[in-house]
Amino acid sequence: MKLRKELIPLNEMLIPINGIVYNVRRSNNTDLPVIVFLHGFTGSTDTWSEIIGLLKGKYHTVTVDLIGHGKTTAPLDPSRYSMEKQVADLETLFSQLNLSKFTLVGYSMGGRIALSYTINHPKRVASLILESSTPGLETERERIERMNKDKILAQKICSEGILSFVEFWEGIPLFDTQKKLSTEQQQKIRTERLSQNAVGLANSLLGIGTGSQPSNWTRLKEINTPVLLITGEIDKKFVKIAQEMKKLLYLANHYVVNGAGHAIHVEKPTLFATMIEEHIKKLVLEEEK
Repeated sequence: MKLRKELIPLNEMLIPINGIVYNVRRSNNTDLPVIVFLHGFTGSTDTWSEIIGLLKGKYHTVTVDLIGHGKTTAPLDPSRYSMEKQVADLETLFSQLNLSKFTLVGYSMGGRIALSYTINHPKRVASLILESSTPGLETERERIERMNKDKILAQKICSEGILSFVEFWEGIPLFDTQKKLSTEQQQKIRTERLSQNAVGLANSLLGIGTGSQPSNWTRLKEINTPVLLITGEIDKKFVKIAQEMKKLLYLANHYVVNGAGHAIHVEKPTLFATMIEEHIKKLVLEEEK
């Protein structure tokens, strides 16, 4: 037992859920307001380390390695990665962690999962923060085209390996702005990507990719909880998506961060943490009125 404690920090837990072992990190100050963070594709709990450091002592933070990522199990069956099953796993996990009410933050893929979770389990979510995310694709044609592209990419990961994939992934236009980060920051992101499991990444694309998940565009009107949409000015595609989402959400604000691309939490971490704080403080004030 002592050996296990040396290997795994006290705030890091491996929790079995429906045949999957989930890696979870949580801060020790459980009496504070709760924020749950969900990372993007190729990410892990490490994605949020700088943001959690900036919020230290103010909130009880919980981060999760989503299925197929980080230290969480990467099953061989792509169907186990479906949005429905991932959301069901999170509901069981949050119940086991006794998280009755929290702010849910999701980045990119994690944002799609956070949105789907909120739609299906609204009572737990006090507010929702979506960074550079989407409700999915609206038409069947778009979904089929995306699934075909993701299938090709998944095959590339399995046949060529993680290193080749990461070199390709780093070069896509979505992450051009990250090339302006310091060498140390870029290396941290690269290390996180290289630490992933090839099967986990490939099956995430097949099972819970943007084309595979059900579209949530028509369900946005069901969300009554406050929503904060954050996008980077340079990430034009996701700025437009957020603008369209805001029109359909009952109670939403959209902030465009100047000089930032897809990953605002990496490119502008202090501002990103401040936006989370201000969002939650505003909700508290409104509840006290």
